[in-house]
Order: sequence, then C-alpha cells, then structure tokens
Amino acid sequence: MTEENRFYQPQNSKDALRYIEKLFNSYKDAPLTQELLDYHLKLVNQVQTDILSTAKSENIPSRVTAATDLAEALQQWQRIRMNGKPYNGRIRHFHYEPENSLPKFKRKVIKSNSTNSHRSSRHG
Repeated sequence: MTEENRFYQPQNSKDALRYIEKLFNSYKDAPLTQELLDYHLKLVNQVQTDILSTAKSENIPSRVTAATDLAEALQQWQRIRMNGKPYNGRIRHFHYEPENSLPKFKRKVIKSNSTNSHRSSRHG
C-alpha cells in the first residue's frame, strides 16, 4: 500500500458523510476507552469543520443539514455512553435510528425435492 493510497479520499461531502456513518456504526457498541473517545472526537470535529464547509461550498442545502444532523447524532452517542448507558440504535441516512424501529418480516423456508432449493409457500 503506497503512502498516497493510505487515507480514504472522498469524492464529495455525501461520500464523506457515508464513510463516517459506516465507521461510526462499526464501533458504536465497543467498550469505551480513551482511544475510542479521541477517535470519536476527531470524527465529530471532521464533520463539523471539513465536511460541513465542503457541503456549504457545494451549495446543496440537504447535505448541510445532513452534516449537522450527523454531528448532533455523534455528540448524542458520546453523551449517552459517557453516562454509562448503552446506545440502542445506529445511524442510518445520517440520523439516529433506534433498534427495532424497522418492521421485521417473518419468512418460512420450505425445502422441497425440486430443482429450486427453496419455495416461499407450498402450493398443492
């Protein structure tokens, strides 16, 4: 891996927001350490300064609000975790989304001896 390819270079502010959202969702349930807090504060600072200014320069109001919403959600995580409570949710589309907020669909898999490996329901 060469030196210039070592760091992620986003194409635009939306790409950067998605990348930070993905990073946050990967460590949101990790045990709280000083290194994690430092890393998290670095991400929050990056959203509030670099990405927000880039979104403003791109002249897309929805990205500016997405950046401010993401920064607020990241700060909310820090407040919740510092109080010793679990963060029951994740960030999706740059907003906090609580666990079990999406409907769960049950599905019954029926195996048969046909060429299809599964059928959604038994007909006849």
